Amino acid sequence: MSPAHRFLFEQMVRRELRQKYQGSALGLAWYLVNPLVLMGAYWFLFGVVLKPVQHDDYPLFLLVALVVWVFFSQSLLGAAPSLLDQGALIRKARFPRETIPATVVAVQAAVFLSVLALVAVLTLVVRGTPSLALLLLPVVLLALAAFTLGLALVVSVLHAHFRDVAPILSAALLPWFFLSPVFFEPADIAEDPAARFALEWANPVAPFIEGVRAILYDGRAPSAATLAYVLGVAALALLVGRAVFRRLEPDLASLV
Repeated sequence: MSPAHRFLFEQMVRRELRQKYQGSALGLAWYLVNPLVLMGAYWFLFGVVLKPVQHDDYPLFLLVALVVWVFFSQSLLGAAPSLLDQGALIRKARFPRETIPATVVAVQAAVFLSVLALVAVLTLVVRGTPSLALLLLPVVLLALAAFTLGLALVVSVLHAHFRDVAPILSAALLPWFFLSPVFFEPADIAEDPAARFALEWANPVAPFIEGVRAILYDGRAPSAATLAYVLGVAALALLVGRAVFRRLEPDLASLV
């Protein structure tokens, strides 16, 4: 990215961050409302009423995973219509078009890191789990950002060509959420090895959630398989995302 394009990207991120909470009394705290509400609902349902799983400090068990999921899902939902939303800019100026969905992910990442820092401090204090495993947290988070960006590139450019992509994505994220290890660990609910394998590895978000939770909640390093998986799937998503975006990019000006 050239200095001029880097400057444009930085200005777009700054503008989106300013506009995101403009006029809001709570500002950044609103980003924490969604996972807190979900945490309360799922804690009551799965920690009090049904009790299908047993984990110490279960609200924190939920909250760490929910913050990761909210970043991932909100990034994709925001990226999908982003090229259409910036259609006037695309038609008027020449710049790398992938800057637009990347801006959405960057804004969500900035807010995510701020909230995760608060959740991490709370979790480490309550759980007493600070360890050298924290050194691996930036690796997992960078991989998560790359994976999310790769998917954001795909959904944004596909939605510009096929306007059904955003509503399909919105519908798909709901079952995807319930199949992700947010309020459970795969071993909690799946005794069959094949079912457990599917929950752990067929869902590409699962290892990211498990990796962050292992470091913050359990105070241990993720397994070597988890680290290899998140790095590999992040690189693959980014490569595929850029390839798909560049393949469909030439038609953007006439579509938006």
